[in-house]
Amino acid sequence: MLGKTAGGLYWMFRYLERGENTARLVDAGLHIALTHAQSEDDQWDSLLETTEARRQFEASGRIADRQNVLEFLLSDRSNPSSVLSCFHAARTNARLVRTAITREVWESVNETWLTLNEALSRPIIVSELPDLLALIRRQNSLVRGALHGTMLRNDTYDFCRLGSAVERADNTSRILDVKYYVLLPTAIPVGSPFDNVQWESVLRSVSGQRAYRWLHGTDVSASGIADFLIFDTRMPRSLMFSLRETTDLLASLETAYAMTVESHAMAKRQMDVLDGQSVKQVIETGLHEFLQSFRQDNASRAVQIEQDFRF
Repeated sequence: MLGKTAGGLYWMFRYLERGENTARLVDAGLHIALTHAQSEDDQWDSLLETTEARRQFEASGRIADRQNVLEFLLSDRSNPSSVLSCFHAARTNARLVRTAITREVWESVNETWLTLNEALSRPIIVSELPDLLALIRRQNSLVRGALHGTMLRNDTYDFCRLGSAVERADNTSRILDVKYYVLLPTAIPVGSPFDNVQWESVLRSVSGQRAYRWLHGTDVSASGIADFLIFDTRMPRSLMFSLRETTDLLASLETAYAMTVESHAMAKRQMDVLDGQSVKQVIETGLHEFLQSFRQDNASRAVQIEQDFRF
């Protein structure tokens, strides 16, 4: 496969995942804000910090209030990581690789873009925000369903899934970091009712609330939820699940191309690091610091993937 085609497949699904997860970040911030005594503007400003978009937002000269932040993260075309920009970029990449994907995958991507372009062209109304965020998640699920249901399990499929896995690992770590940034200026006791409610909001934003209760019952705790979203290999949005999937896909591509790539070695090293840690160690040394380090390693590996496969 040409590197340009492989890169188009990889980035199509990175952008799809990024768009959905930006919506999930907004959902997490929205629910946490409902139980937080911080001023409303500070709550929305925290999302800019989590998405590392503060500098670009400030350059626009706008005030970080609810409406401006929501528009910037969801529908602002000048923000390359907004939901609208991500889905537009995904569709552009899908057009470039149409001969490599099935008709169903192309049609689902195109339909998703048309649907969200219409929905996000209207002013964002806070009372309608939950329905809008649900629409974004639902449309992205249609694309994933088309991919899983119609594509051959070959290198094309592997590059698509690799893009999703790399991006999901980054974004789950950011969703976990939302709570850190929103609560940073205050001192809500760990384990208090407010603290547990906010952690449940994080679970809800990654569609993991019911799965967590199946495994842990009513025992909701910060350490339990952090362990679930970092180390549990049964949770498809956990960091460990995404990293393991990345490792397996890179191994498959090494076999398909009869070559050894550095990105696979990097993924295995990070897997070994996570295997040697526990949630207790993570919390004692600092959850925020752990997540920052994880994202840096994930970003370095993503750069190496592009070099290894000549995107």
